[in-house]
Amino acid sequence: MKIMKLLAMSVVGLFAMSACKKDDVKAIEAIESEMASGTWRITRYIDSGNDETSNYTGYNFTFSSSGTLTATNGTTSYGGTWSVTDSNSNDDSEDDVDFNIYLSATGNFEDLNDDWDISSHSSSSLSLIDVSGGNGGTDELVFTKN
Repeated sequence: MKIMKLLAMSVVGLFAMSACKKDDVKAIEAIESEMASGTWRITRYIDSGNDETSNYTGYNFTFSSSGTLTATNGTTSYGGTWSVTDSNSNDDSEDDVDFNIYLSATGNFEDLNDDWDISSHSSSSLSLIDVSGGNGGTDELVFTKN
């Protein structure tokens, strides 16, 4: 009888893990689709408590479905890559889904390079956070669709 219970619990556990992984995949696919549609702008960037949103005023961000990223203000452009990854496929929490940005730029745009945690997303907004490992400060980044 104990063996049957153990076997049943194992089977249920496998199905639960499989379903959770599917939820993460669905979240990743939804975010990728949302971001690859249209152009975006930064409407909030808080760097360890300091509002630095104005550093990105006038820049439009394009996230292509092939994983390339472009930030341009009409005269200056920066290129890079972006991706959405699952950092822990053992549950279906969006806290485990990361939004990865890498821009080949220095200065203010280099500050965006990180594996951001997704706090919320919709077809018109993506809110990200990152807790610094060094000083423990929290950064916030919000993209809003144009």
